[in-house]
Amino acid sequence: MAGKKNYFGLSFSLSLILAIIPVTAWICGIIVRLQEGKIVAAIIRVFGGWLIWLLDLVFMIKDGKICRLLNC
Repeated sequence: MAGKKNYFGLSFSLSLILAIIPVTAWICGIIVRLQEGKIVAAIIRVFGGWLIWLLDLVFMIKDGKICRLLNC
């Protein structure tokens, strides 16, 4: 199960590397939302992932953790 703080329970530095690369951030974001059981958030992530990627990246650098913008 995915950790609540970073992607898949990984360290902050590995999660940040995954978040910086748009394609991996998009894929990881979809997988994490599906693992959390948030189907609507995963679908929104598929279609609006690039805007959400930018916001996730800013919040990850600022707060040191993934910010769940889509808690559907």
